[in-house]
Amino acid sequence: DENPELKTKFAKLAQQLSENEAAILVELNGAQGHSIDIGGYYHPDREKVIQAMRSSELFNSALAQLTKGVDSLSEL
Repeated sequence: DENPELKTKFAKLAQQLSENEAAILVELNGAQGHSIDIGGYYHPDREKVIQAMRSSELFNSALAQLTKGVDSLSEL
């Protein structure tokens, strides 16, 4: 609330995360407890690692909306 510009930029993200909190937690918890092939230990496959580490479609979608049209985090 102290910075109205940031509040405006992050309000939609906060709302999406709040509305989908339970479903996001189910997705994240569902990804735990089993082994995942990431294509190697020392030199894993980048795409496999990304897929494994970003296991919540709802969370990923909310973040994508925040960063839509942004080239770098400094633009947020």
